[in-house]
Amino acid sequence: QVQLVESGGGLVQPGGSLRLSCAASGRTFSVYTMAWFRQAPGKEREFVAVISGSGSLTYHVDSVKGRFTISRDNAKKSVYLQMNSLKAEDTAVYYCAAGDMGWTKEETRYAYWGQGTQVTVSS
Repeated sequence: QVQLVESGGGLVQPGGSLRLSCAASGRTFSVYTMAWFRQAPGKEREFVAVISGSGSLTYHVDSVKGRFTISRDNAKKSVYLQMNSLKAEDTAVYYCAAGDMGWTKEETRYAYWGQGTQVTVSS
């Protein structure tokens, strides 16, 4: 069992930055592929970024490439999402997820989810 707790969300102006954190507890953290998803009001949850257990492989959805960066610190059992140049369309609840079914963007492959943290981009 893995418990995930996100933090770092908030209200930010367009063009600003936020850093989301996700702290894990439970089994060995490094065995898990970690990902960030988001859900905007009235929309389905969508994939944002994924990082391998070692941290050597990352992938970001096209809409955030060059602006967001996923990273992890296995010693701290944490994964991060650095978000720069934020836009209004980035407004959503952001979720971190953990899975041991390989490198994937499919949310059904992630067994463990945090409660989400709200990010609002508005002037």
